[in-house]
Amino acid sequence: MKIYTFETKQQIPLSLNEAWDFFSDPNQLSEITPSWMGFEVKDVPPQNMYPGMIISYQLKPLYGIKLNWVTEITHVSAPHYFVDEQRFGPYKFWHHQHHFKETNNGTEMNDIVHYALPFAIVGRIVHRLNVEKKLNAIFQYRKNKLNKLFG
Repeated sequence: MKIYTFETKQQIPLSLNEAWDFFSDPNQLSEITPSWMGFEVKDVPPQNMYPGMIISYQLKPLYGIKLNWVTEITHVSAPHYFVDEQRFGPYKFWHHQHHFKETNNGTEMNDIVHYALPFAIVGRIVHRLNVEKKLNAIFQYRKNKLNKLFG
């Protein structure tokens, strides 16, 4: 199994607590995800984030085909980081770390994603042709959207 790593950092002009409140709310994901993904939060408990929390989504990552995606929040240390891991969905493996660090200009957000695709060599080809580009596009959209929302 080939495990890929994607990492991005962004400075956001919010206090650490404001950034945490925004990013730890799964309902905000639709706001910062490109519309072509057809991303919709289907089921999230109405409580603050906690380890063991299960969140269900529906998305259309390829050719408009609807997929269900279920993640579990496995680690939480408010307001510094949380980790979500796929339990059911399009990846063979998905581990997404969200780190927040207070700076003089607000909060630095660092996303670290480790992921693997199914189907061995076919998955590697699909990664090179499609998945890698889409992940870059999704996180670039997120950066641009956050800049519009928060300056």
